[in-house]
Amino acid sequence: MTRAELSLGPLSDQDHAFYGLVWAGTTLAAHVDRELTRTHGLPMSWFEVMLWLNGQPEPVAASDLGARTMLSRSQVSRVVDALAARGLVARSPSPSDARSVRIALTEHGRRTFAEADAARREILRPVFSGLLDETDIQALETVWRKLKQPHAEKRPDGPAEAGN
Repeated sequence: MTRAELSLGPLSDQDHAFYGLVWAGTTLAAHVDRELTRTHGLPMSWFEVMLWLNGQPEPVAASDLGARTMLSRSQVSRVVDALAARGLVARSPSPSDARSVRIALTEHGRRTFAEADAARREILRPVFSGLLDETDIQALETVWRKLKQPHAEKRPDGPAEAGN
């Protein structure tokens, strides 16, 4: 069976740019998710939580992870449960709130994250970093910062840092 050629029809440059961002984000995230799951048993949602934990020198509250990731509070809870079951994260009581726990990567979790992050870079090389030069990357970084800024300003703790 032959596939029909589909078209979005005439789009303004702004609409084309928007749908291009959606397509790129969805396609690249799905590609990374499939490969990290296949090679490391780490779905993208797990990798994202580990990414945030890897950047923290101290354990963090689950609620802080929920505020930083693109996951809901219940998703963060399920991901942390799954990561803990594999020995990749550890929970500890919060020193300031008896109702809360803090979460940190274990040493095994840090090693697993480093391996998965190196794999992620290789996964993206043929479809992202290998296609873009430094000028392209800087242009994307500029666009990302502009699009992220209104959301950062709405956060109760103020603008997010560069990596957030």
